[in-house]
Amino acid sequence: MSRRTGARIVGAYEHPDRVITGKSVEQVHAEVALGALADAGLGLEDVDGYCCSGDAPGLGPISMAQYLGLSRLTFVDSLEIGGSSPVAQLGHAAAAIAAGKCRVVLITLAGLPRSGAFRPIWAAPEAPFETVYGPTTPAMYALAARRHMHEYGTTAEQLAEIKVAASLHAQHNPNAFLRRPVTVEEVLESPWVSEPLHRLDCCVVTDGGGAIVVAAPEVAKDLGRRSPVLLGHGEALKHGSDGRLDLTYTAAVRSGPTAFEEAGVTVADVDYASIYDSFTITVLITLEDLGFAERGKGGWFVADGGLLAPHGRLPVNTDGGGLCNNHPASRGGMTKIIEAVRQLRGEAHPAVQVPNCEIALVHGTGGSLGSRMASVTAILGVEE
Repeated sequence: MSRRTGARIVGAYEHPDRVITGKSVEQVHAEVALGALADAGLGLEDVDGYCCSGDAPGLGPISMAQYLGLSRLTFVDSLEIGGSSPVAQLGHAAAAIAAGKCRVVLITLAGLPRSGAFRPIWAAPEAPFETVYGPTTPAMYALAARRHMHEYGTTAEQLAEIKVAASLHAQHNPNAFLRRPVTVEEVLESPWVSEPLHRLDCCVVTDGGGAIVVAAPEVAKDLGRRSPVLLGHGEALKHGSDGRLDLTYTAAVRSGPTAFEEAGVTVADVDYASIYDSFTITVLITLEDLGFAERGKGGWFVADGGLLAPHGRLPVNTDGGGLCNNHPASRGGMTKIIEAVRQLRGEAHPAVQVPNCEIALVHGTGGSLGSRMASVTAILGVEE
């Protein structure tokens, strides 16, 4: 699908603020939309496709289309699979372009969770059977972490290495929420949130948002700047199937191979990776599931600076990721795309720019590793 269309990411914008007061969620959506369109050299009048997700107010794309003044839409997508939604919508936008339904698709994400502007969550069918036991998001990820430790001997020190790498990258990002580098010892000395996860094993909570613009190749050609092309895309779900749930892997075991096959590349070809990092354990298991490390060997892969840019085994989340930089609307998929775009354009901070970056992987996780979740993998390349 995406290789045939050659759909390009022609615009990308991340809101610079991490604490936003005096603005509504829809205002932040509008700010990032205009920022991404300006980055692309396009205007609202050029947009004929629009995607948003559960973070958008009102009736999603209907309400936001009116608010933004998008009057000529021929394609909309209001997919809701948590933090992986923007990565999924990137593939959906490419498919819509391939089908001739539209030429320029705007995808936005925004939220104000740090300022307390949470959107109510609808009642899920599983809620009456689970919420009575008081599960929290950190606790559900802690289940996965503890099981991985039990099965493979993964250590808290290895998980801490993921936070350390993120912090060393974040020090070069002037907008990052946490810019101070930390050590393994500091991670382990931070308070428990849900054992075995410490506070520094958890992502930040930030206001903000981001947006991208996906366009047909003929549109991108006229814009005169480097625009990463979507090479491959895969989506998969994993849930309990009303029975025993193996907590040591994610749906990336299926979304990853699909994306790699479509792109015609392998893990050895990937120069940079944006990996969803709601918690440190999310990164470690995802790296195994995508094939960068053998099952149970993720701890070794992330150790000794394995994730550090520019010369680690696999530079990951060079903006500081959700662990240190930004996790707007409590959804990290959008920022993962944006940093991959920076790397492929050669626009990341010089201290973390991967030399000759030609292939980037973006991976989004939605839901919870401890119960039910979605995985979406996208492979991006330099402009053909």
